[in-house]
Amino acid sequence: MRALVISDIHANLEALTAVLAAAGTYDQLWNLGDVVGYGGSPNQVIEIVRPLSSLDVRGNHDRVCCGLASALGFNPVARAAALWTQNELSPENHEWLKAMAQGPILPQELVPEATSEPDAEAVAEHHPLDVSCVHGSPLNEDQYILNMRDAWAPLQQMISDITFFGHTHVQGGFTSNGAEWHEIRPAYRSRNEADSCTVKLPETSRHLINPGSVGQPRDYDWRAAFAIYDSDAAEVTYHRVPYDLTASQGRILMAGLPERLAVRLREGR
Repeated sequence: MRALVISDIHANLEALTAVLAAAGTYDQLWNLGDVVGYGGSPNQVIEIVRPLSSLDVRGNHDRVCCGLASALGFNPVARAAALWTQNELSPENHEWLKAMAQGPILPQELVPEATSEPDAEAVAEHHPLDVSCVHGSPLNEDQYILNMRDAWAPLQQMISDITFFGHTHVQGGFTSNGAEWHEIRPAYRSRNEADSCTVKLPETSRHLINPGSVGQPRDYDWRAAFAIYDSDAAEVTYHRVPYDLTASQGRILMAGLPERLAVRLREGR
């Protein structure tokens, strides 16, 4: 089973479009939250993600932009974007954000298609995925996992051997196997072209995997980030893909949002 794992789109239509075009074939799409906020295309992004996603986890910007939480905890730039998004959302998209679930969420593995004579071997080989999806941390949806110290408790206490998380806008992850602990950082050959990096996920280890941010990376790489999880191969492939940055910046500025939100897209931070 191949899952396209995306997070932190932040209403960046051009980045999302580039990711979907580069992703190829997949069986499920897992959305780890923060679909909106910061960017200038909240309705357009939701209307693309909503029919495609098999799983949606709410993010902190999703909560604020649909009125489930106050914007007072945000910095002035994030608050301005959230309040603009609240007014911009269509009623239908507003309700969709409100209905998003808090993580951890366990994705359902695809089951064999029903037939008049079911394939007994296929049914016998079907097992639930030992995977969960969250926005921040498996222990707290608003917690940032930025380093091994942050990852230590979640790796020990999470409900599955593999947890996909977002929130930090930094692609990579953390893994543990007994006394061995490692940080995962994808190594790319280029800075402005499409690139990928595959990492094996040994069954004897526990893994926290961050696909990176589609719409606003903060790891000093401006390209849109996503990941493909292959459960059969027990591996995750990290991807970076360029997108029409100028058009995305233009949407932010035309919306009257803070200029800083457009500038930081080029900086990747």
